[in-house]
Amino acid sequence: MTTDRISQHPSFAAPLLPLRRQLLAALIASPSIPALAQFRVEVTGVGLTQLPIAIAPFRGEAQSPQKIAAIVQADLERSGQFRAIDASGAALDETARPDVALWRQKSADSLATGSVTRLADGRFDVRFRLWDVVKGQDLGGQSFVVTQGDLRLVSHRIADFIYEKLTGERGIFSTRIAYVTKTGPRYSLWVADADGENAQSALSSPEPIISPAWSPNGGQLAYVSFESRKPVVYAHDVATGKRRLIANFKGSNSAPAWAPNGRTLAVTLSRDGGSQLFTVDANGGDVRRLSQSSGIDTEPVYSPDGSSIFFVSDRGGAPQIYKMPAAGGDAQRVTFSGNYNISPSLSPDGRWLAYISRVNGAFKLHLMDLNSGTVTALTDTAADESPSFAPNSRLIVYATQQQGREALMTTTLDGKIKARLAGQGGDIREPDWGPFPK
Repeated sequence: MTTDRISQHPSFAAPLLPLRRQLLAALIASPSIPALAQFRVEVTGVGLTQLPIAIAPFRGEAQSPQKIAAIVQADLERSGQFRAIDASGAALDETARPDVALWRQKSADSLATGSVTRLADGRFDVRFRLWDVVKGQDLGGQSFVVTQGDLRLVSHRIADFIYEKLTGERGIFSTRIAYVTKTGPRYSLWVADADGENAQSALSSPEPIISPAWSPNGGQLAYVSFESRKPVVYAHDVATGKRRLIANFKGSNSAPAWAPNGRTLAVTLSRDGGSQLFTVDANGGDVRRLSQSSGIDTEPVYSPDGSSIFFVSDRGGAPQIYKMPAAGGDAQRVTFSGNYNISPSLSPDGRWLAYISRVNGAFKLHLMDLNSGTVTALTDTAADESPSFAPNSRLIVYATQQQGREALMTTTLDGKIKARLAGQGGDIREPDWGPFPK
């Protein structure tokens, strides 16, 4: 599979058109996967300043359909901020005061304890408490009464609580991601937990689905569907399953990107001949052209403050990332390292630009510090694609190829800690990380 989202429509001139063909060929050739593929999280690498934490098995967890302590631990490890201390065999719950000296001897700085109890009505009572074992302080806790189907969400919320208490920043574990799979002859758009689990199908189609993009409030997904045998942009309401047409003009309609206000989207249209950037009202209607180049302009993404649009253009002879005012106007080139740079993604804090660069024929995830212009290669894989930042700007999710199969990965911004969300029976691609819940 190539890493190219720039060629999301069939109007690309050489050398971009073959990449689109390769992408579609890879999609069509992919093996099928189970409808609700489960994922396991594999964390690799070691950070320089990880916080050692022990997550004791929750009392009653053996009778729970979800192992809450393990989910919380996997979340925290995947963040790159925490290192797990073995707590197996510990018999503690949220009411017990732990022997902090014992946990200090185990080199833990903090300890989480809890319980899960099945109630008479079939729901589950989940409680936990967090301890600073260095200071011997109770850092607080939470309790939830939820259905079985929400046990994973509760686990992610516990991880969010711990992350925020110990780092001072908001956790991202109860956010959602979207991605695309192919099952037999059908393509599916999925919405899943941030760890890839609990996937729910938002759309299924016999034709390719690409470029899912979350709205700023997390209520909608824009995407490109080929069900009309050409690229057409839709917006899908995640809660109701209803969708509406965003762009179906003559030629190709592709690469949707929401403005931060949620009222407009930037899209790539070829209705006037060449592929150029336009804005379209999120409810249909007003369409306005933004770019006026003789090349191909595509893959727009708004800056977090809505003042600028970053995009990909081959106006200089090869694909590079540019920046222009959100209302259109003169564009400035942003990427100068390498002769092929695509798929820009901006961090929500506005500091970082992630993108894919072709290096000696390999497609690799790169990160630019927009303040200094410093560029870092984050991966040693060769088929990376579709980077997307977590809403706290601390992680990037991307698709890549490992051992000949597509896989979904997350990485810390220094590239030191990566986690693979590995499907048991198939491949996943085109990830987009949703915003914090409103």
